[in-house]
Amino acid sequence: MIFSSNTILYCKKWKECVFFYREILRLQTNMEKDWFIEFKLHDKTYLSIANESRASVKSAGGEGITLALKYESAEKTRSRFIQKGIDPGEIRNHPWGGRSFFITDPEGVRIEIWSDK
Repeated sequence: MIFSSNTILYCKKWKECVFFYREILRLQTNMEKDWFIEFKLHDKTYLSIANESRASVKSAGGEGITLALKYESAEKTRSRFIQKGIDPGEIRNHPWGGRSFFITDPEGVRIEIWSDK
């Protein structure tokens, strides 16, 4: 049985990614080192970013990765991103009733922001 889960993104644009995940997405820092930050997404679920220059793994440049993050309201979150200078895609309705839009982080990682309403 899996006890916890952590996805790690290796970043060339380290400082920009730290700002983006901490200030734009407002993720809660769980653990921080000078080249590695672990954000808590949910109970025992984490997303980490690592400075590529200090790691043995290199950045994928955002290719082949989509993070899907559920927020309370797609509309409110999209408005907040626009106020912070982020250019989000348009909100789309999905057949299951959810609403979502996409943004990208400084590395080019595609992020789907969605909500039930």
